Amino acid sequence: MKKSADHFQRIGLVGNAEKPAAAASLRAAVRLLRRAGREVFSDAITAAFAGLKCEIRPDTAALAGAVDLLIIFGGDGTMLHTARQIAGARTPMLGVNLGGLGFLTAVPSDELATALKLLWSGKYRLEARALIEATGSGNGKAIKAAALNDIVISRGAASRLIALDVSVNGEPITRYRCDGLIVSSPTGSTAYSLAAGGAIVLPTAEVFALTPICPHALSNRSIILPLSATIRVKAIKTEPATFLNTDGQITGELVNGDEITIRRSRSTVRLVQLAHGSFLEALRRKLHWRGTYL
Repeated sequence: MKKSADHFQRIGLVGNAEKPAAAASLRAAVRLLRRAGREVFSDAITAAFAGLKCEIRPDTAALAGAVDLLIIFGGDGTMLHTARQIAGARTPMLGVNLGGLGFLTAVPSDELATALKLLWSGKYRLEARALIEATGSGNGKAIKAAALNDIVISRGAASRLIALDVSVNGEPITRYRCDGLIVSSPTGSTAYSLAAGGAIVLPTAEVFALTPICPHALSNRSIILPLSATIRVKAIKTEPATFLNTDGQITGELVNGDEITIRRSRSTVRLVQLAHGSFLEALRRKLHWRGTYL
């Protein structure tokens, strides 16, 4: 735990303009921050849709360079988008949940005042989260993209299997015939990978999870690999169309013979975790786990 948060003097606000509830929460945050004697900044889009009167920077990357802390209002998708925009910056992020499940957004919107009191009293910790990256070529175009949650290679709209050859550190694993393959970071284990039957891992674990989506062979199961591994995925059958997605965003289309290399990125992001919460507590609460405690 930090003993003091005095260096959090310049606070940047980022909101999801597609969530109407964000505007009121952002304006409430401005009042709370100014009452605490903090300077308030925002990116241009957030300031415009929420009607904020504060220092404005043109975009999220510029905002991250001007402040000591970013507070993100939205859901996990907003956090993922912001993480990609500021990848490599040292500015910590605190997520305020205006969405659904939300493993990256640590604070419910109605508990912002309490969360800020914990922050100002130093009752928090910073967690460095690894990004993963995909490089290669798709349909003749160079690909280089980073993700905080996952990199997914999957079929398009047609309900037919694709084929993917996968190797790790130069050693073949198998040829998957499936709807797709999820390569998850430790942070992303509770996202698409979990829905597809993958394992839950602690977000600070140094691992990848490879999870096939509806594989043709029932013996194909999710595989846990060290985060130092180099994973290569080669598209073999690309009819129907095969797409590369990073954190849910289409990055490129793959044709026969295209190969994508996936590895740990040199960039990280830093998340603020408050004293009253932990990943295991979030699992119990958000997944509604019940039972006898030994």
